Amino acid sequence: MMNDLAGKHIVLGLSGGIACYKSAELCRLLTKAGASVQVVMTEAATQFITPVTMQALSGRPVVTSQWDARASNHMPHINLGREADAILIAPASADLMAKLAQGRADEVLSLLSLARPLERVPLLLAPAMNREMWAHPATQRNVSQLQADGAVVLPVGQGDQACGEVGDGRMLEPDQLLDLLVAHFQPKVLMGHRVLVTAGPTFEAIDPVRGITNHSSGKMGFAIARAAHEAGAEVTLVCGPVHLPTPWGVRRVQVESALQMQAAVQAEVDRASVFVAAAAVADWRPAQASAQKIKKDGSGLPPTLSFVENPDILAGVAASDRARRGELFCVGFAAESHDLETHAQAKRLRKGVPLLVGNIGPTTFGQDHNALLLVDEHGCRAVPHGPKLALARQLVAEIARRVAAPPV
Repeated sequence: MMNDLAGKHIVLGLSGGIACYKSAELCRLLTKAGASVQVVMTEAATQFITPVTMQALSGRPVVTSQWDARASNHMPHINLGREADAILIAPASADLMAKLAQGRADEVLSLLSLARPLERVPLLLAPAMNREMWAHPATQRNVSQLQADGAVVLPVGQGDQACGEVGDGRMLEPDQLLDLLVAHFQPKVLMGHRVLVTAGPTFEAIDPVRGITNHSSGKMGFAIARAAHEAGAEVTLVCGPVHLPTPWGVRRVQVESALQMQAAVQAEVDRASVFVAAAAVADWRPAQASAQKIKKDGSGLPPTLSFVENPDILAGVAASDRARRGELFCVGFAAESHDLETHAQAKRLRKGVPLLVGNIGPTTFGQDHNALLLVDEHGCRAVPHGPKLALARQLVAEIARRVAAPPV
């Protein structure tokens, strides 16, 4: 795991709710990501999970009272807020959010939330409650007030609830909350931009059970989509057949063939200001796919197949009027088996894009790490080997330096 939160000090607040059981795993993930974690619990939270458990996971004594005498000045609510890089309350109950919206502070968690330096210490709330409580006008009014006051109210999940009902109001899963907290700290260098990313392979059917594809896991494209969203962009991800979870906050369009990918890109690209073509699109497809499985005929001879060339999605977009006017910044990818720099520069010119990203395959396919080569009109620059998400963040930062101001 990447140390995305290295050097960060996080106050993890727990208010009363059955979702407290998720907070134990969240605390573990936060520390694994490099953060130091100070747990603060309301009295109600201690009815669902013990301070002993949270202390074992955080490695720090848990604060449960504003009268905690361990603070030298007897002001834990002041000290905790001043020391934090962020306060994450998970779960945030309806009662706690109501208190914060009204500015009431009668226990340590609401006290430190109110006393934090507003301009420096963000407050993130992960709501958790019954679906009727979440939908109640009073709760939604409190959410609006908290957002107006500068708090970040995270989305709720949907599904089975402890009461036996089904609906909105579940606290997000620990890994989702970790991703959202990490994203909060990322520079918002693409704020206001709309980014379109293609990822994964395409599959060109020969018959109902066979086809032609490329060896691509989609991991790099998915990492780019996540990094662009972290950077503040509105992101659409058009992906071929891969088994990867959709990055949080990213809209996913699922396709299979190159023609389907081309249609999806054409439907989305007019809204985008950045297009990153990271998909491994098959160069050819069968001229005619069989409606039935092609059987052996006993002759020992393979079937005769005719192929046609697939459209060049990136070149087509790069040749558009918007791209030529500088309203759409296009980035291509080149996976090569040898002579990366030569082939990548030639491909950049052939595609007509300002930036092309090269990597050497096939040993990197499906892996979580890679190394990249950024190729533009001025030459090549290597991005050293590292996790694909770290590389994606560097690429997004590079794109941000090159794109025009976001459209109004």
